[in-house]
Order: sequence, then structure tokens, then C-alpha cells
Amino acid sequence: MPEIFVDGVAIEAKDGQTVMEAARDAGIYIPGFCWHPQLSVAGNCRLCMVEVEGDTGGWMDIACNMPATRGMKVLTQSPKVKERRKTMLEMVLLNHPVDCGVCDKAGECMLQDYHYEHNGAASVATVAKHRTTKFHELSKRIVLDNERCVLCSRCVRFTKEVSKSHALGILDRGDHSLVRCDEKRSLDDDPYSDNVVDLCPVGALLSRRFLYKSRVWYLQPTPSVCPGCERGCTVDLWHRKAEWKFNALDPRQNVAIERVTPRENPAVNGPWICNKARDLPDLLERPRGGAPMLKGARVPLAEAAGAARRMIDAASSPVALISSWGSNEELAAARDALGPRFRCFVKADHVPQPGERVGDDFLIRPDKNPNGKRARELFGTAPVSLDGADLVLVWGEGFDFADVPRGAKSILLNAFLAPENGHADAYFPTTLQTERAGHYTNFAGVVSAFAPIRRAPAGSVDAEALFGMLAAVARVPA
Repeated sequence: MPEIFVDGVAIEAKDGQTVMEAARDAGIYIPGFCWHPQLSVAGNCRLCMVEVEGDTGGWMDIACNMPATRGMKVLTQSPKVKERRKTMLEMVLLNHPVDCGVCDKAGECMLQDYHYEHNGAASVATVAKHRTTKFHELSKRIVLDNERCVLCSRCVRFTKEVSKSHALGILDRGDHSLVRCDEKRSLDDDPYSDNVVDLCPVGALLSRRFLYKSRVWYLQPTPSVCPGCERGCTVDLWHRKAEWKFNALDPRQNVAIERVTPRENPAVNGPWICNKARDLPDLLERPRGGAPMLKGARVPLAEAAGAARRMIDAASSPVALISSWGSNEELAAARDALGPRFRCFVKADHVPQPGERVGDDFLIRPDKNPNGKRARELFGTAPVSLDGADLVLVWGEGFDFADVPRGAKSILLNAFLAPENGHADAYFPTTLQTERAGHYTNFAGVVSAFAPIRRAPAGSVDAEALFGMLAAVARVPA
């Protein structure tokens, strides 16, 4: 491992590392637009320029492509380096519209941060800015503002090296260069396309879902897990801070999921997620079941639980269909409450939808449920069988109530509004992962945690607590 010196500090670089990588590993930040740890080196922006001291006077070069060699002495804050950075930022801003007031990247923009730290001067340009396309549609999900683009090529390299859709490229040269879709490929066909919005260091690539929706400083991220498949990618759910709540608008806006971004996790998904994870608000914010019911009539929770316990106590052959969306904690409670009394089978709450990518060799997995592995570990892998059942407890979605045996009673635990809620003999509206803390175990056995972003709606109940209530008088057969 070569020892190098950065600003006079000795650091140990790993074999094959660049100066950029070694410095950042040591906590020394070298700025750069185009460099990204998961992408190839492009060397486009020249902002990571450093000075290397040498016997013949030294030289300057970009740190992102400079191999760290033993004894190298690098300066990242010398007068020459600072002047070069300032000059490069002047060039980047030469044709930039500086429309921070309306840009969705405001508050997260590397160009804002770098200008404040490394330039801070008014423009020296005396000619009009070069104008180009403002809202170019790259896909149904993403629009491109070419005036803001700094041609870092992160988005292009992502589609070539990570998602491998090869959907993006750069046309023309100089200040006429434009990011565009390949004529023979569509970015709409790339199920990971929205990652380029995160990768963009400025506000050039914009998500239609988040466009002009909120400022990031009004929001806060809460760690969660994507339930879209058994990969269990770790994500951040962004929602409005309590101190910035709306007082005159729809109060639901104060608890809504504004956007979803990756939470980097090398053991699961790295820094990426698929587009399905970005659309979690569509899944998790559907209309909810309002209150416990007995045959469609709203009743207090205690009354519904008592009736359900009596059904369990009276049944001779009860069957439970276990949700593969239940958390580890809920599954353990279900096993303790139902295991001694029920025949239990794990069901799929969700299956692939038409047009959805079923699986690939990157992140997307065929099982569209987050906790099937743990559910099968606790309840087995036998296929669902309702033969002889006189009571069917259904936990979660994905079951056709037409399959309930004639004459059998039914108990339903489901978070969302659905016709079967009113048909069940007993119905309980359960909470979502956005309203409680818990864990999922993915297909590889990695356990990831999620946290609540809001209170559960009135009338709903945690499945973990409900299983404890149902087990209170459930007798064990002799």
C-alpha cells in the first residue's frame, strides 16, 4: 500500500487507487462534478485539479485519473489549485441560467455549493449566454434542462455501465453539446432510469413526479425498505418536516411521501434503486380501510377482536394465510398466536403486473414481496390448501375471497380499502410500514430496518398487537 502525502498529511492509499479515492477515504474532500465512485473516470469537469510537488517544479493534473504512487506529494489547497478551480467554475457558469429560485435541485446542488466555496465572485462574462432547450422530454418520467447541464456525463455512463440500457449519449461539441436519447433506444425501457436524477450534480435532469413539488429544506428523510420485491432495497422516504407544516392546505400534504431516494447499502442495493421504488407513494398511499367491522358493520376494536376470538375458539379446522409483507416482528407474533391453533400457509400478497420487469441480474427479483423468505422460514413452504377449513384468516392482500370454502367463517387483516373488507365476518384495518418500526429479511438473509414517518390513522391496529389479542383465549386442541 503506497504512502502518499496530501496537504502534508501522510495517508495510506490502497493499491490501484487514484489520488481522488485515497484522499476521500482519508476524509480529504476534493471537489468534482463528473467523478462518481460507482462509475468510470471521465475527467470532464477538471474541477478536481490538484498540484503535485516535484524536483523539477511539479505539475497539475486531475485527481480522479491520477494513480496514487509512493511518496507523491499532493496539494489540494495551493494558490494555483484555488485559481484553477475558480476559473473552471467561471467556465461552467458561463452559459448556466442560474435559475436557482425555480430549480428543484436547490439545496442539493453541487454547483451552488462549489460556487459558494471555491468561487463566490460575480460573473465576468460580457456576452449573452448561449440558450438551448429548457424542457426536453427524455422519457415519460424525466425531463432535461440543457441550459443547466454541465456535461459531466454521469447519466450517460450510468446507462452504459450500470443499467446497461445504453439509452443516453452526448451529441455535438463544445457549448453546443447536448445529452440526448439514442435514436434506437428509449429511456422509458430502462427500469433504473430515475437514478440519473440523483446522479445529476445540478438541476438538469428532473423527475416529473417531484417537479415543482417541494423544496428539499422543507422535507426530511426517514430510512425505510422498499417492499416492491424480495431484494428489500434500503430507501429514504422524504416527507414534510413538522416545523414546515401546511396550515391552510389539505392536511394530508403534511404526511404524504414527497419522493423516494436510495439509502446507500453495500450489502443490498449499493446506491441504486429501481423505478418501482420511486413509485412507492402510489402503492402506500392508496385509500385505507377505516375501522374494524363485523359483516360490514363498523364496531369498536375490542368488540371485533372478541368476535374473532370466539370464531377461533369455535373452529375445528382453522387455516391462516400469512402475509409475505409482514415484518419480522409481526411474523413472530403471528407464529406465536396462530401456530399452535391454525394450519398456516404463506401467500404472495403481490405478483408481477403486466409490463413490469419480472427480474434481472442487477436488483429486481421475481418475488414481488419483501419478506417471503422470513415468512417461509417460520411457516414452511407448503402450497396453500383450504381443504376442510371452517375458518380462514387472511392477512394482507393477494387472496380471492371466492376461494373461501362454503360455510367457512373469515377474518381479514388488510390495510387498504377493498370490497372484501365488508364481506369478511371480521375485518381489521392494519397499519403500514410508514406508520410503525420494524424489519424485513431479504432473499439473501440481510435484515434491514424501517421507521415510521407518520401516525397511524384512527381505527387501525398493528398486526403484532392484534395477534396478541387474538391469542388471548385461542385454545390449543388436545
